[in-house]
Amino acid sequence: MKLAILSCGPNSYSTRRLKEAAESRGHKVKVLNTLKFAIDLERGSPDLYYQQKQLSHYDAVLPRIGASITYYGTAVVRQFQEMGVFCANSAHGILNSRDKLRSLQILSRHHIGIPKTNFVNHKKDVLPAIQRVGGAPVIIKLIEGTQGIGVLLAESTKSAEAIIELLQSQKQNVLVQKFVAESKGKDIRALVVGDRVVAAMRRVAQGQEFRSNVHRGGIAEPVELDEQYRETAVRAAQILGLQVAGVDMLEGADGPQIMEVNSSPGLEGIEKCTQLDIAGAITDYIAAQVDFPEIDIRQRLTVSRGYGISDIVIPAESNLVGKSITESGLLEQDINVLDISRGNKVIPNPKDSRILEPDDKLLCFGKLESMRSLVPASTRRKRKPKIQQLKDDS
Repeated sequence: MKLAILSCGPNSYSTRRLKEAAESRGHKVKVLNTLKFAIDLERGSPDLYYQQKQLSHYDAVLPRIGASITYYGTAVVRQFQEMGVFCANSAHGILNSRDKLRSLQILSRHHIGIPKTNFVNHKKDVLPAIQRVGGAPVIIKLIEGTQGIGVLLAESTKSAEAIIELLQSQKQNVLVQKFVAESKGKDIRALVVGDRVVAAMRRVAQGQEFRSNVHRGGIAEPVELDEQYRETAVRAAQILGLQVAGVDMLEGADGPQIMEVNSSPGLEGIEKCTQLDIAGAITDYIAAQVDFPEIDIRQRLTVSRGYGISDIVIPAESNLVGKSITESGLLEQDINVLDISRGNKVIPNPKDSRILEPDDKLLCFGKLESMRSLVPASTRRKRKPKIQQLKDDS
């Protein structure tokens, strides 16, 4: 395999380890500076130039895109994808994870634990937002902060309002998030590669510091995750479109709470903590994918006229409830069920004998007209009743 590692820091621990791991397995590998590419666009022939020369062929790309170059970096990754080169993380996945608000918006519609979060713009909305997440103390986060930078703990409502007002005056977008007190300055970092967690560590904040990041002085210890935590980490990465990810979780009273999913996780802390060859696991995964790569089915299959991919939710009153996929008549309507989301479980490639249950979400490929006919006339979602809101000041 000929592997390109996209990195602006060739001497960083993570980049060096990934290069060493690939070379030790007999692969050819080069570290390429992401900012030294030129993107060449021509009908039917997307191409890349590196340092003014046409790029030679690569079998796979491992992006290590820093937050400061997200736009250009993801453009380069996207070009590799259009050229048919396997990318360990797609441009779409990197963009999803890089924006904390965007990632939480995507995860919130799935049965995955996340801390209650609010995003507001108007000054009058700040106090109600703080109260909706449970009141002070609250966590205030910059949307694009990294390594614990831009994460603040406000002990009182008054200090929270002052911090948010100051940050907004500086044109900073901030999230107001519930403080998960039971986590007590601890969090879990799970390193996901493909469909499994290859390593995990618990990070513990020191002294008065509430942030547990190793960069903030936190101490790390290896941890063996139970099935719920492993499944949550893998699903979060997959939902955002990442194959290699660092998933940060709080240990909440109701189970794992996703804080953040990192598309370019650092390897130094977790490798030294667990004594595992994580760089090797990433390299092995990429090598396996080169021979049989996954494809973006939404991009590949929706080009057929009149056909596409859609989610179909089975309401409790549907006549499909209690029937098998065969009995449902979906196949006769030219609708193929690719997977079923049932609560926090996903059933891939379900058998025709699988019985459909209320609130099942079917990912289907087939005739769009047939799928539309299955959507009830009224598609408005019932909203859960909320605690009485503060009086509207408008």
